[in-house]
Amino acid sequence: MNIRNEWTAFALLSLLCFALSIARMLYTGSAGYIFLNWNLFLAGIPWFISWNMERKPWMQRRAPLVIFSMFWLLFFPNAPYILTDLFHLRHLNSAPIWYDLTMILTYAWVGILFGFKSLLKLERIYADKIGARFTKLLIPALLFITAFGVYLGRYQRWNSWDIIHQPGNLLYDVLHRVFVPWEHPQTWGMTIVFGILLNLMYYNFKHFKTASEVRSITQP
Repeated sequence: MNIRNEWTAFALLSLLCFALSIARMLYTGSAGYIFLNWNLFLAGIPWFISWNMERKPWMQRRAPLVIFSMFWLLFFPNAPYILTDLFHLRHLNSAPIWYDLTMILTYAWVGILFGFKSLLKLERIYADKIGARFTKLLIPALLFITAFGVYLGRYQRWNSWDIIHQPGNLLYDVLHRVFVPWEHPQTWGMTIVFGILLNLMYYNFKHFKTASEVRSITQP
């Protein structure tokens, strides 16, 4: 997919999500799920960062690569985080549950596409600049770190901006879970299980994308 088509596809998918949330709001008179649009915006940030990193060679030099990769990792958990918005089905039920389920899954799917496309771009950059062997180890680790970030967002209610607003409290929360893991079984249970899910999803996404590209090249 070329750059113009990628931008167009994500714009159309985002508009579809927005339309679903507006239709729900008009039907119910409630703005209960309007926050999904903000979550989707946050999910698009890592894709935008990686898109710029891929297109601008100066961003792939050692120091900028490290800096922008850190910014990317800070926002990347927002992409799969939307999956956990399914939890709201238990509480926000002013619309038919089939509609809310479809709407949340649509947002989650678009968020995951933003995330996985960005990770794919980053993987290509790292394989070229650092080496394929190291990158193969790095990508699964990043997905488990992402699962940990999703836990912090969903259960501890931290968000990406808190690294600026409350860096001390956030760091304490993270380090306590890292160095005293036996006191936080839920943290590591979700991190491991959700991390496995993200790895399965990403490598299936990558496999089918690669297979599709190969077919498009080989077919006359």
